[in-house]
Amino acid sequence: MGNILYLVIPCYNEEEALPVTSARLQEKMYKLINENKIHAKSRIIFVNDGSGDKTWDLIQELHQKDKLFGGINLSRNRGHQNALLAGLLTVREYADMVISMDADLQDDIDAIDEMIEKYKNGIDIVYGVRSSRGKDTLFKKATAEGFYKIINHLGGNTVFNHADYRLMSKRAIEGLAQYGEVNLFLRGIVPMIGYPTDVVYYERGERLAGKSKYPLGKMLSFAVEGITSLSIKPIRMITFLGFFIFLISIGMLIYSFVRHFMGATIVGWTTLMVSLWAIGGLILLSLGVVGEYIGKIYLETKARPRFIIERFLNDEN
Repeated sequence: MGNILYLVIPCYNEEEALPVTSARLQEKMYKLINENKIHAKSRIIFVNDGSGDKTWDLIQELHQKDKLFGGINLSRNRGHQNALLAGLLTVREYADMVISMDADLQDDIDAIDEMIEKYKNGIDIVYGVRSSRGKDTLFKKATAEGFYKIINHLGGNTVFNHADYRLMSKRAIEGLAQYGEVNLFLRGIVPMIGYPTDVVYYERGERLAGKSKYPLGKMLSFAVEGITSLSIKPIRMITFLGFFIFLISIGMLIYSFVRHFMGATIVGWTTLMVSLWAIGGLILLSLGVVGEYIGKIYLETKARPRFIIERFLNDEN
C-alpha cells in the first residue's frame, strides 16, 4: 500500500488565512515525512476557486519557494463543492491517499495522523467527525444538527456532524469519479461509494484568519442543494399533502351539507379566507419544490463541465 499523501484545500478569497494555514500545514507535512509516515512526494494542493483577491498569487509564491506546495487555478468561481471535486480528481493520478479540508484550518490537523493509521489498516474512507458543538451558538448548533437529521430522514445517507474533512484512498476517488451529476453534495455522495469506512473524532477550533465564506443565506442554499440532490422524498410528500387536502375538502363538503340542513347556510368569512390562503400557499410551495427538481434536471441534461482548470502547479505533472 502506497503512502503518498496529498492535501486538497479549496480556497476562495483566503489571502488573510493562507500565510498562517500554509505555515502550519508545511510544519505538519514535514513532520510526517521525517517520521516516515508518508512519502517525500506528498504534497499540499490549494485550489483557487476564482478568488477576487491575491489568493492565487500567494499560492504561486508558495510553490516557487517550496515544491511541497502546489496549486490548481479554476477558470472561474464554481463553488466549494466543485472546487473540492476538481482537486480530488486532479491529484488522484499522483496520490495514494488524499485528505480534504478547509483553508481556515478549523479542522484539527493533528487528526491527520490517526486518519493515516486507519488508511494503512485497510480503510478507504476516513471521516473527520466533530466530537461536540460546544463552541457553536445555540442557533448554529440547532440548525446544523437539524440539517443532518432532516436529510437522513429524507433518504440521504450522511455522516452526522461530518463536513468535508476526510481521507479518501485512490480507489475511493476513482469510485467518486464515476458519479457524473452536476448538482454536487459530496457529503451525501461519498458514503454511496462503499468500501471500508471509519471515523476520527476531533474538536473543531476557531477560524485562524479571514471571514467565514458561509453566511446564513449560503448555508440555507447548501442545505436545499443537499436535500434535493440526494432525495426525491419532498416530491412524494407533495403527493401525500395533496391527498390530505383532498380529504379535508371532502370533510368540509360534508360539514357544509350538515350546516345547510340545520338551517345555517351562511359560512363564516374567516373560515373561507383562511382556507383560500392555506390552499394557495400550499400550491405555491408545491410548485416551488417541483420547480427545484425540474431546474436540476435542466442543468443535468445540459451536461456542462463542473469545472475548468486554467493551470495546475505541481512539480510531479
